[in-house]
Amino acid sequence: MRKSLIASLAFLLAASTSALAAGASDGVVKIGILNDQSGVYADFGGKSSVEAAKMAAEDFGGKVLGVPIEIVNADHQNKPDIASNIARQWYDQDKVDAIMELTTSSVALAVQAVGKEKKKIDIVTGAATTDLTGKQCSPYGFHWAYDTHALAVGTGGALVKQGGDTWFFLTADYAFGYSLEQQTSDFVKANGGKILGSVRHPLSSNDFSSFLLQAQSSGAKVIGLANAGLDTANAIKQASEFGISQSGQHLAALLFTLAEVHGIGLKAAQGLTLTEGYYWNLDDKSREFGKRFFARTGKMPNMVHAGTYSAVMQYLKAVQKAGTDDTDAVAKELHEMPVDDFFGRGGTVGANGRMIHDMYLLQVKKPEESKEPWDYFNVLATIPGKEAYIDPAKSGCDLVKQ
Repeated sequence: MRKSLIASLAFLLAASTSALAAGASDGVVKIGILNDQSGVYADFGGKSSVEAAKMAAEDFGGKVLGVPIEIVNADHQNKPDIASNIARQWYDQDKVDAIMELTTSSVALAVQAVGKEKKKIDIVTGAATTDLTGKQCSPYGFHWAYDTHALAVGTGGALVKQGGDTWFFLTADYAFGYSLEQQTSDFVKANGGKILGSVRHPLSSNDFSSFLLQAQSSGAKVIGLANAGLDTANAIKQASEFGISQSGQHLAALLFTLAEVHGIGLKAAQGLTLTEGYYWNLDDKSREFGKRFFARTGKMPNMVHAGTYSAVMQYLKAVQKAGTDDTDAVAKELHEMPVDDFFGRGGTVGANGRMIHDMYLLQVKKPEESKEPWDYFNVLATIPGKEAYIDPAKSGCDLVKQ
């Protein structure tokens, strides 16, 4: 009888171990949100992205494959070396299964390289460079919310069609800024426009006066702000003080979101044209998420926050469908599963990891046009995903069959 009991216990232990191996490998599915929480992009993503991730985990039910979902977070301070060190510790020691958000292109590229080396998944919602799904693509890397090509097609295309055919750029001096300027320039020139010049500024600039004066003196019809976060906000506020918009030149905020509009106010931001992948007041589905997010954070979400929720939810669905948190199995499901939520409606994921979904061309309302708090945008157009994003076959990613 004792032998029979021991055999039964051994069988149950073996069965439990086998089930754990087939499911969640270490009894938890852990997702890390790594972004800027104290610097120039703290409002752009920051702690609010962490809350969006937690919302997704809670909405999923708090568990997947019968084990808890855990969200951890850290501030990378916009430094690739710090981000890479955190990623290595998370992957090697802390049993983090996937890293997401990754504001700042240089950081995202560095962490994606670590993920490729370690065979771990990253899903980028906060960074913009197309290199993530181009020449530096990874079988475990995904790009979710937007990229520089989508922004160039949206904002650049709209202004050229409206007669804004001469441009001068104020560009953030790192990978994101270069990519955004280059792709917008290419699009402007392809549509008959001209680039009259550009100037680069360091990240986290406080004084844009000399840069704005160069842009003003160029005589360009459009001043393209190829930067983001507080840099864009400060440039817009100082341009307003200089009377640049009043003089007839148009400011194009190539990466500007609801969070930054709220920060500087409608008076300074009115008339700006921009592109986002989500707007809380678009329709009932968008409003439902927006109001729940507001109740939790005290502000309405932008595309980075909404995109982070979508990415976390899709990752958990992929784990559930795969029946395991094994990286290769989950990556396969992420590539094959359609994306159908309030953010990525009818979305698909290319072989290069790019999630293709519609973008929205928006214009900031005049103060008197706003009907309620956070009612900041007029929706000018919907940009179909296939127009907004580079065809994966032309992306330069060596994972895509030509």
